[in-house]
Amino acid sequence: MRRSAEGERRLGGFTSPEVRRRYLAAYDAAMALMPIPDEIRDLPTAYGTVRVYYYAPTTREARAHAPLVLLPGTRSGAPVFADNLAGLRECAPVYVLDLLGEPGRSVQTAPIASAADQAAWLHEVLRTLPERRFHLCGLSIGGWTAVNCALASEESIASLVLVEPVNVFAGLSWQVDLRSIPASVRWFPKAWRETFSSWSAGGVPVEDEPVGRMIEAGMQAYDVRQPAIARIPARRLGGITVPVLVLVAGDSPMHRAEAVARTARAELQHGTVRVYPGASHAINGEFPERIAEDVRVFLPE
Repeated sequence: MRRSAEGERRLGGFTSPEVRRRYLAAYDAAMALMPIPDEIRDLPTAYGTVRVYYYAPTTREARAHAPLVLLPGTRSGAPVFADNLAGLRECAPVYVLDLLGEPGRSVQTAPIASAADQAAWLHEVLRTLPERRFHLCGLSIGGWTAVNCALASEESIASLVLVEPVNVFAGLSWQVDLRSIPASVRWFPKAWRETFSSWSAGGVPVEDEPVGRMIEAGMQAYDVRQPAIARIPARRLGGITVPVLVLVAGDSPMHRAEAVARTARAELQHGTVRVYPGASHAINGEFPERIAEDVRVFLPE
């Protein structure tokens, strides 16, 4: 049965074949920075097909742990974790996902209309994978995605690792709203999107970086059609019973680091909070070795 025109408008997707080709070329260039995956899967869910890359562990200690499931931020994709894989594979087996309803090689086929839907497709992925327990590791909006999934159900979730999560422990800064407006308009100049990405990364130029080019292309090429993520009420955070590691960038422009750390320490039942002085929102690329060490120490047996 063909989807209705109204249904089509409710699905995220690339705005034209031309921009899709441009984005996937940038995506593939960024993927070239990643190790060759041991396995690539396209897993069906009720909301679409989710692209999953599997990377086998590289140490005996890592083989003893449940897998890490890496969730990228908005408008990017799996290659955003290129700098992190070497260290994280020494901690545990690693799966890396392209978020459903975002740029990448996941393909949305049904509307994602609520936070419950956003949790449901991720739980479907976890149930499809061969292991029974997972450590969800989310970057930026991926951190929100991990928390939202755990709040819906902690089934299959051993722990959460939240790297610069947004709208979880503090709201977004007013600068984010102000600067994201021109960056979000697809027909505005490319330089405006690159300026936003550079600002979030502490001023580092991104136009010549493969991951930066991928993110800019995603901002220009993909029409996200799902609810904007809402701030998770602090009172709900206390309902998370699994261990949580929160890694906060001390100089993040996305929110006030001290507010994030204070709320996380106050509300989480089993929270460990680390603030990285001098780090920007691009913390995962700035401190990959330190993040891997913090994860290694944190992972529950």
